[in-house]
Amino acid sequence: MPRIPSYDRDAALDAAMTLFWVKGYTATSLKDLEQALKMRPGSIYAAFQSKEALFRATLDLYAGRMETELAQMIADAPSALAALRGYLLSLGRLDRCDKPSTACMLVKSLLEIQSDHPHLRAIVMDHLDTVLRLLEDGFAKAQEAGEIPADADPARLAQRMQTYVFGLKIQAQREQDPFVMQQLAQDLADEISSLRRAA
Repeated sequence: MPRIPSYDRDAALDAAMTLFWVKGYTATSLKDLEQALKMRPGSIYAAFQSKEALFRATLDLYAGRMETELAQMIADAPSALAALRGYLLSLGRLDRCDKPSTACMLVKSLLEIQSDHPHLRAIVMDHLDTVLRLLEDGFAKAQEAGEIPADADPARLAQRMQTYVFGLKIQAQREQDPFVMQQLAQDLADEISSLRRAA
């Protein structure tokens, strides 16, 4: 009969994600993980095999939520261009809500993890590529609907918007004035709106 885990895996992953998001991979110690997950070292290794494997799982959790949110916004909106614009505007809010950091965990991890952790860096890059593909799909959908010119390049527009998205997520980490942040997001969102083809 399989052994039933004595811990809540989802809760443990959420706790680990919050910890890694705030402290980063390198600075997070096993002691930190013990306290955050309320688990002993042996239980952590039994559940997640290693610190690196646990970090990979939290990257997948974080990125999966971000990717799902973006994909859902584009799929549900009557206008793909309006959905992309709305996504940028949503990043202008400094209200942290239940988020441990306004900066993007993927961006923070990419800046932290260099060549000494190639597998982790590859995972971060894969998730960034997924976000890029979702943005490209959104612009392609807008193009098919006649919202942007037929000669527009969805791939290039997606790269531009990804720069906006992650730039806003970094700016949110240092900006203290909500109005300034909202203005910046509004300016970038207006640039996306300016792509709309004249009727």
